[in-house]
Amino acid sequence: MKIVVHDTASAMVDLLRRPPAERPDALREIYSPLEPAMAVMGDVDLVQMHQMMGSGFRLDHDDPRYLPALRQMQEAKVWSRIEESLAAAWERISDAAPGIDHADTVHVVLILGNPDDEHLMERSAGYFGQGGFPGAIQLVMWPTETSLAKIDYAAAHELHHNVRYANVVWNPATVTVGEHVIAEGLAEAFVRELAGEQAMGPWSQALTGAELDDAYQKITAAIDVAGMQNLSPYVFGDATAKYLGQQPVGLPDMAGYAAGLRIADAHLKASGLTAAESTALSAREVLTNAGVPTNA
Repeated sequence: MKIVVHDTASAMVDLLRRPPAERPDALREIYSPLEPAMAVMGDVDLVQMHQMMGSGFRLDHDDPRYLPALRQMQEAKVWSRIEESLAAAWERISDAAPGIDHADTVHVVLILGNPDDEHLMERSAGYFGQGGFPGAIQLVMWPTETSLAKIDYAAAHELHHNVRYANVVWNPATVTVGEHVIAEGLAEAFVRELAGEQAMGPWSQALTGAELDDAYQKITAAIDVAGMQNLSPYVFGDATAKYLGQQPVGLPDMAGYAAGLRIADAHLKASGLTAAESTALSAREVLTNAGVPTNA
């Protein structure tokens, strides 16, 4: 696998020095390496997604915080650390699962986030990613203490998804809550294997005790709920569901990550496998090992 971490820092600095009218086309060029892999979604405008719900920086006006934020990310060597983390992640997966299917090239695009975006800053600790399209990883971040410390591990989390979905079919019409929460749980367990518990995202550790027990019960009861349009409330919680225009189901933020990690850990303990070795396992196999009933 060839991993290409694009120099979006320089490209975004150039974009921010242009008049606002020129910025959408400049951003479209920045996103262009992701387009071939993400074309499976159909005719999707990544710039429009960025502006509507992607939590990315705003294009329509100048913000004096943006350039200093990019400089802070550059000084923290964010791009080189992402590259190193992805190389280590791929080495771990390929050693654990020789011959596993994967994209020949994975393009990685890191975009500056919007510091005024509630979803990014309050529910996602200033960073998140999207890696479910083999060959493409998109990362979004605003520099905070947490995001600066963990963005490279988020990239490793997304690479686990990237390889998983080169082997496991994600059909938007039939994908289940179980598949989505297992993917998140295994990816977080993989980060822990790779770099220790301190590297894990806050999403999988936000719930504990009775609150986690309640969320786990609700999510496992809905484990066979299918259809991509129905998954977000169970994975990301009520606030994100409302943000996406979906129906809340009574779950706290990022509940599916914590529940998914509990399922993944039960599977790992029962099977003796690692998260790297489990990258391409079916949801049914993981759920069975974890003792979670499923009809899917």
